[in-house]
Amino acid sequence: MPKQKALHFGAGNIGRGFIGALLATAGYDLVFADVVENLINALNERKEYEIYILDLERKGEVDTIKGVSGIISTNQEAMNKTITEASIITTAVGPNVLRIIARGIASGISARRKAGVTSELNIIACENLTGASSLLREEVTKHLKEDADKEYLDKYVGFPNCAVDRIVPPFSKDNNPLAVGVENFYEWIVEEPAIKGKKPEIPGMKLTNNLTAFVQRKLFTLNCGHAVTAYLGFLKGYRTVDEALNDPWIEDIVHKAMLESGAALCKKHSFNEEEHEKYINKIQKRFRNPYIKDDVVRVGREPIRKVTAGDRLVGPLSMAREFGLGYSHLAKGIAAAFLYENSEDKQSGELRAKVEQKGIREAVKEVTGLQDDQVVDEIVKSYGELEGLKRTRL
Repeated sequence: MPKQKALHFGAGNIGRGFIGALLATAGYDLVFADVVENLINALNERKEYEIYILDLERKGEVDTIKGVSGIISTNQEAMNKTITEASIITTAVGPNVLRIIARGIASGISARRKAGVTSELNIIACENLTGASSLLREEVTKHLKEDADKEYLDKYVGFPNCAVDRIVPPFSKDNNPLAVGVENFYEWIVEEPAIKGKKPEIPGMKLTNNLTAFVQRKLFTLNCGHAVTAYLGFLKGYRTVDEALNDPWIEDIVHKAMLESGAALCKKHSFNEEEHEKYINKIQKRFRNPYIKDDVVRVGREPIRKVTAGDRLVGPLSMAREFGLGYSHLAKGIAAAFLYENSEDKQSGELRAKVEQKGIREAVKEVTGLQDDQVVDEIVKSYGELEGLKRTRL
């Protein structure tokens, strides 16, 4: 019996080091699609690549991922053939690129219908964006011109949303373009009710009926703690996340911010409090991984996006406020984001300009959407305290 085929958009470090590796290890004939020719050529020449585990638990271990190939994603003929044969499609391209690849996927779905394929196809967008697969479905549908194609998509193509979590830092090894370094931990949670047909058997994929809870758990805990560490670390002049967490003052604020978000998450989604605290401690241990040198500038990039309503900082604060819980350390994280300055980050400049033009209070209200005076007062107070810290550093 021939192996099932999987198509993964994005042959970069995250694609190779996380979802692609799980698919190949599960026995799929894995095809990567990308526009970077040197990566695709290397995959087709070598048919395998190495994953280096950057973790104390598996120090020095290397996993070899075999049976892989690649196609240029602008080669629509090759794309149509692969989509016609595939039983699962995944992405790791970044949320903004989903709209770009949607046209090619739509063409492939049309080709699949015309070829008479009646087996189900599941398309999972593995991005750091809530509802990424749903967004991709909307974009793909826009490019389906024939009613028969739209009916085919409704009947045979599933777009389950998911939550993904694995740190894959920049990495190089012996000038090998395919080598990738990853932390040992990973989590891929997929929305079971949205899957079409038989459930995929992929070790490492967890199915759930309540994806929203797990999306918020990850966003309001890991991404929240990561951002607070980055912004406070930047203010105190640290270069990497692990360096910043070696500062007891920063570690205390980050831990308490995650406890505040955790208390709200446990109220909202009925998570076990003891288990969630273990989850927080595990995340903080991951941040301290000496083999993951994650720059605070990289983690802190695009601060406007990270302080909008519902995202990793304002989201948990609003949830805590909803349940009458404490949020002072989350407020410090938000205040620190407003003090983040990076000349190479467009959003950083835009955020600082808003503060200078409108003052911190109005800037906070406009960007975060928060209008509760008590909450805004807490953020403004923290901003004043941290601004003094920034002046001292300068």
